[in-house]
Amino acid sequence: MKRTFNTQINTNASNIWLLLSRIAIGAFMLTHGLPKLQMLMAGNAHFADPFGIGEVPSLALTVFAEFACAILLILGLATRLATIPLMITMLVAIFYAHATDPFGKKELAVIYLVIFLGFFILGPGKYSVDTFLGTKGRSRY
Repeated sequence: MKRTFNTQINTNASNIWLLLSRIAIGAFMLTHGLPKLQMLMAGNAHFADPFGIGEVPSLALTVFAEFACAILLILGLATRLATIPLMITMLVAIFYAHATDPFGKKELAVIYLVIFLGFFILGPGKYSVDTFLGTKGRSRY
């Protein structure tokens, strides 16, 4: 019972949680990015153009975020940088793609945005390529 109400942060549990959540959220985002990648590769670029740069560049930027950055997130490689395009994409989804929709339709993008913001603030955790590259060549003791 004492452990249940303990408010100290368990760093090992936090690192495991960061690993599991990076893998899960990255994989979930890939389910959005893969169909868009296939659409881009097929030359079928009927896509929103929120910044006035054209449908193909808008789709390519979305694919970069939802596919490439999702893979980086899963690996924990350049994690904080990878979350920036993901957050921008979610903001576009909230305020442009679903601007007139009820909150229930925007809710998933809002949840993703909050989670990506958490990764931006906290980083990837101990079990990541970022950590491995950061400690390579230095003593881990």
